[in-house]
Amino acid sequence: MRYLPLTDTAREEIKKAIGIDDSKELFKSIPADKSYFDLAAIPSALSEPELIAEFKAMGRKNLFPGYLSFLGSGAYAHFIPEVVAYLSAKGEFLTPYTPYQPEVSQGNLQAIFEYQTMMTMLTGLDVANASLYDGATAVAEAVLLAVRKSGRQRILLADSLHPEYSAVVRTYTQNLPIELVTVNVNEADGRINLNDLQAKLNDQTAALVFQSPNFLGVVEDSAVLAQAVHPQHAYAVQAVAEAMSLAYLRPAADFAVDVVAGEAQSFGLSLGFGGPYLGFMTAREEFLRQMPGRIVGQTKDLDGKRGYVLTLSTREQHIKREKATSNICSNEAWCALRAGMYLATMGKDGLALAAGDSHLHAAYFVSKAAKSRQVRIVYQKNFYNEVLLEIKKGTAEAFLTALKKNKILAGVPLNWFYPTVSNRVLLAFSEVHSREDIDRLLQAMGEYS
Repeated sequence: MRYLPLTDTAREEIKKAIGIDDSKELFKSIPADKSYFDLAAIPSALSEPELIAEFKAMGRKNLFPGYLSFLGSGAYAHFIPEVVAYLSAKGEFLTPYTPYQPEVSQGNLQAIFEYQTMMTMLTGLDVANASLYDGATAVAEAVLLAVRKSGRQRILLADSLHPEYSAVVRTYTQNLPIELVTVNVNEADGRINLNDLQAKLNDQTAALVFQSPNFLGVVEDSAVLAQAVHPQHAYAVQAVAEAMSLAYLRPAADFAVDVVAGEAQSFGLSLGFGGPYLGFMTAREEFLRQMPGRIVGQTKDLDGKRGYVLTLSTREQHIKREKATSNICSNEAWCALRAGMYLATMGKDGLALAAGDSHLHAAYFVSKAAKSRQVRIVYQKNFYNEVLLEIKKGTAEAFLTALKKNKILAGVPLNWFYPTVSNRVLLAFSEVHSREDIDRLLQAMGEYS
């Protein structure tokens, strides 16, 4: 598609028609110091050889490949089979937009359908949509889903929900008549405080939104939480930041959870300096017509042959704006396609092995670090693949700086999210780590004082 900019004459005609002298007047609602920036610092254009040399020089500054990383907190390193990268890079997958015309989009539609099927298998729930932007916005959409379905305006948010997810939920709802109430966490075990939950739960509550495994790395007792909210006719909405846990823990449907939403980056998407990532949502069938985005279904054509179509699309491009469930409009199908390719390539056994190793490596670290004099494992039980570490002497910053000198990125400091917590670090483990890697980390920790 060609891009045809307006001519100067056309611009002048438009300005005259709307009654302005300068196009800057269109942006007068934006503070002056934020709307235009000084372009003097931008260097002049380079030739192709000069540009390539510049990029190479910039690349040499990236020392990350030489580091051993235990970073996590919502973005996780997992092995991705090379065939996933190769197939997903094919032009026919990179270029399509929304498959409005099923007669020419069967391949794309089937890929989305298979992805949806695999996500329902992992969560045990009835339906999955064709993907959302990322984990945070998926959880925010789940909040709106619960409000629409229940007709209530009160949402309980677990304090152990990823802080960035909570922030996005608050941004989504700040101009809506939705009340957000925080439910406290037990410091002793890192799980939701049931007494606080019961005290804040009432007949105006639409849903409890909790994360499991939660931001502190602890697996919640989903069954107990669902049993607590259902008598009030509220919904149990589980957020998942580490999708690999779905292949290790029992499906959410086994615990009567109503909706599972979160981030599926672990399924074949590289860390990518922050994106693009893949929000997902699965739910019980009663939520079908309230789900945002698109749902692809399987059907038969006039000749009885199997085919795939957009069964349901409740976004504002397709139906009346006032009846739309969401303004999710961009096509995240490529990320979903890649996740589907990853899941199909790994298969049940491969996925179970990767998910199991992620937990076992965390467990190995906990068993060894529990004996350390320098650190304390805050929660030695009910973790999946993330472990919260408390530094006994000094700060998390000093601890991480010391280990970085040994080319080890030993986790995420909690003060990134909780400024008052200065001595705790969250470490993530996966199948990409080896026992030797973990022993190297433990040795470096032993040298810290």
